[in-house]
Amino acid sequence: MAGVSTTYPTITIDLVLDRQTIKDVLNGVLHSILFHRLFGLIRPQIFEVLDVTMPGVSDPEMEQLVHDKVDSFWRAIQADANRKGQIIVTFSEKKAKKTWYQLYMAEEDVPWEQWIINAELRQHKSERDRQTFNSNLTNTLTKSIHTMLTHTSSERGRTAVPPITQSSGISPFPFKIAVNVGGVEIGS
Repeated sequence: MAGVSTTYPTITIDLVLDRQTIKDVLNGVLHSILFHRLFGLIRPQIFEVLDVTMPGVSDPEMEQLVHDKVDSFWRAIQADANRKGQIIVTFSEKKAKKTWYQLYMAEEDVPWEQWIINAELRQHKSERDRQTFNSNLTNTLTKSIHTMLTHTSSERGRTAVPPITQSSGISPFPFKIAVNVGGVEIGS
């Protein structure tokens, strides 16, 4: 629908990556977002990406989910002529929804926050270009971690989180990680 705006926070992280860094960077960024937003009992772990320490979640299911999404993104972006794509993490809450019959109540996932990682794949022209690229990427990752910390500790970031009504599992809220390359959602 045209003109419909979201009422929940959307945080955007823009990354320019190369073949050597793409998987490690996306893995670290996704884990960092999940670390700051899962709210369940998690075992922390750290990722060192280009001398930037990033927090993560030590859980076999989360690690597999992140690995699968990063791998899907990697395969799709190699085939895309523009070499650009997105990984979108959407956190939701379950809310009761009356059906038009009003005979029973159904549940629906209502988003409360979204993280958009815009990623572009580029190649280096020289070794000097690679060094400059890595330095810029290190700065971008540091700013990304700062953005995560600033948002999640801000008033808007705290009030976006719905009341936690259950405490079982790694996340009291449903979430989805979507991979979009070339305007197409890959492997939902």
